[in-house]
Order: sequence, then C-alpha cells, then structure tokens
Amino acid sequence: MAKKIVAQIKLHVPAGQANPAPPVGPALGQHGVNIMQFCKQFNDQTKGKEGLILPVVISVYEDKTFSFIIKSPPSSVLLKRLANLAKASGSAGKEVIGKVTHKQVEEIAKLKLKDLNTTDLKQAIKIIEGTARSMGIVVEG
Repeated sequence: MAKKIVAQIKLHVPAGQANPAPPVGPALGQHGVNIMQFCKQFNDQTKGKEGLILPVVISVYEDKTFSFIIKSPPSSVLLKRLANLAKASGSAGKEVIGKVTHKQVEEIAKLKLKDLNTTDLKQAIKIIEGTARSMGIVVEG
C-alpha cells in the first residue's frame, strides 16, 4: 500500500549547501521531517553542481518520512552563468547587458527539456530565448 502524502514542499536550495538554516529548516520542521537527514541526502546528490541553485520538491508522508525530486536549475541562472553576469538587466528591451550563442541556448534547452511544458526542442529553445530577452541578453546566430 502506498504511503499517504501529507505535504509537498517546493524550495530553491544551493547545490551542496543545504543546511538547517532558513529556508530549509523552518519549511521541513513544521512538518516534523528530520532536517539533517534531508540536508545530508541533498548535499550528497548535488555534489559537483556547486554554485547552482536547484529547485527541489519534497514529498512528506504520514509517518514523517520524505522523498524528494531535484529539478534542473532555473533558465535565468544558467543564462547568467553563460553570459558571465551577476544579475539581469533592470530595463530589458532597452539595454543589452550580455550575449549568448544559439548553440548555448540549445544546450540549456536540452538540459531543461524534461522540466519545461513542452516536449519539442524547437519550442524549448524559444522558451529559453524569451527568458534571455527578458533578462537583457541577446541571442546571436
């Protein structure tokens, strides 16, 4: 018999750096989950991805056990990393603050394809290009 899920928690946690401090501690603590156990498992699974902020969906069951799914990093984080930017443009459309190639956008689209609301690579590329445009990043090629 399947366990009954009592809560689903969605967090954005830096890879390899989960700790009991906010936002992880309070979010898991209110549901009675073992916070240190989650932090240890998350950090083990995200070794080698340091520097990325990863979305994680945690399912909490009736008996206070949990399981979690790590999603791919947000497109904006990947685009900022490729364009060597600290933050996106405050006036996108008027100001260009960085450039990425079409090939780089395609790589991001392939990485994010399972988390996007499309299964078509061409549509996924358009989604990533739209994100880049809204950040003030030009796609060349």
